[in-house]
Amino acid sequence: MNALDCIVIGGGPSGLSASLTLGRARRKIALFDDGTNRNQATREAHGFITRDGIKPQELKEIGLKELRNYPSVSYFNATVSEIIKDKGNERFTVKTSNGQEYTTEKILLATGIQEVFSIPGIRDFYGKSLFSCPYCDGWEQRDQPLVVIAEKEEHALHLAKLVYNWSQDLAVLTNGLQLSEEGATELQKRNIKIIGEPIKNLLGNDGYLEKIEFETGETLIRSRGFVAPIYYRPNQFAEKLGCEVHEDGKVITDGVGRTTQKNIYIAGETEKSRPSSLMISAAKGNKAAVSVNTDLTMERF
Repeated sequence: MNALDCIVIGGGPSGLSASLTLGRARRKIALFDDGTNRNQATREAHGFITRDGIKPQELKEIGLKELRNYPSVSYFNATVSEIIKDKGNERFTVKTSNGQEYTTEKILLATGIQEVFSIPGIRDFYGKSLFSCPYCDGWEQRDQPLVVIAEKEEHALHLAKLVYNWSQDLAVLTNGLQLSEEGATELQKRNIKIIGEPIKNLLGNDGYLEKIEFETGETLIRSRGFVAPIYYRPNQFAEKLGCEVHEDGKVITDGVGRTTQKNIYIAGETEKSRPSSLMISAAKGNKAAVSVNTDLTMERF
């Protein structure tokens, strides 16, 4: 089988953008996606110019439809289970969970990240009444009584200060964490309520929060708010392929998608292992694809 020019793994905004750029550059590529995009949890995607308020799945379907205009682009709804590189990183074999194998000259990782919540029940409300990104969902919650749930002081202070721009009626829940005197003072001077008791349960129906119950038996009435999840990469492709990773989890690149390993590129949230807007992820996908195409061009000219 002739090798593909590039395999893009992940069909979120960065992977779709990269695939579109490479398709328009007449590169023979394959895009693999298994439908686990992080923004599936939310009902609407915001901040993406010309598509503000669109359903995430609809945005994805539009992107896939656009890719069909380019005959050199193939799309596979499949999970990549393994990537094997040859000694010089000149060829890669990509294996899928359904037993298929593909060969490519270059790999572009755009598999994104996922959230972890330590408090039971948050996932039940996530995307409907609890959110992680004020830029994405703050406008819809403006001027409402909001809760901010964060279990690290730096996260609690950052998120509370940010959300305060949309609503000044805030209660910060730290689930047992005692804020420093300095941190507590910063919030209290803005009349932000701080509740440090451990959270027992979140109560509501069909994804819509009604109140929070604490281990003390007390409750707080709140119907919406923001949380600070822990984020992680759902796979270790970058590490297994030998890409250098900073101690903070960020994959080291040249700033335009090239990793420290020849012919391996990365884009979107996968690179920094922290959340990003749709617009920024799409832009990073474009940048990484330009790097892929530039390298192919220079190597073959």
